[in-house]
Order: sequence, then C-alpha cells, then structure tokens
Amino acid sequence: MIRHIVLTKFRPETSEETIHGIYAGLSNLTNRLPGARGFTGGRSESPEQIERGYMHGFVVDFDSWEALQAYADNPEHKALGGQLVENAVGGIDGILVLDLPVRTD
Repeated sequence: MIRHIVLTKFRPETSEETIHGIYAGLSNLTNRLPGARGFTGGRSESPEQIERGYMHGFVVDFDSWEALQAYADNPEHKALGGQLVENAVGGIDGILVLDLPVRTD
C-alpha cells in the first residue's frame, strides 16, 4: 500500500469553505477510483502546534504505485490540484507531498 500525504499552506484569504470544497472533490474522486481509498483531510488540531503554516492536509491510501499514478493522471485530480496550487502560499512552494510505502502484513 502507498500512503499519499499532502500538506498545504493556504493563503490567508482562502476560506475554509473553499478548502472544504477542494477536499470534498478529492474525496469524491478517491471513492470512484479503483485502488484508492481512505481519504482523510482537514485542518490541523495538533496540540504540538508546530505546523509552520501547513495548517491543512489530507491522506489517501493506494493499493499500488500504479493506482497512485492513475490518480495523478486523472483530469479531475489535475483540476483539483490546480486549485490547491492556486490557493497555496507561493503556489507549488506552499505544498508538500510525501508518498510512503506502508506494510500491510
């Protein structure tokens, strides 16, 4: 399994409603794609408070690298990703992405 982790430093003027709309779109897409599951996203509530401006994030699990690539290539994903970039501080510089292989046995 591959865990896809995305952290975003949204511009201060980006509303929670806008962020929720982007995340809802990504969640709906995840529910429709084979090999993708478990979308979880939202605003950090960490008691540690060391987000360094990356106050929102989401996680999606994929069955394989191929399933993750299909998600990345999907036109709907590209449009929603464009909205993330458009609303992030510094564009793409305000987004962190990690893809971690996760053992399931």
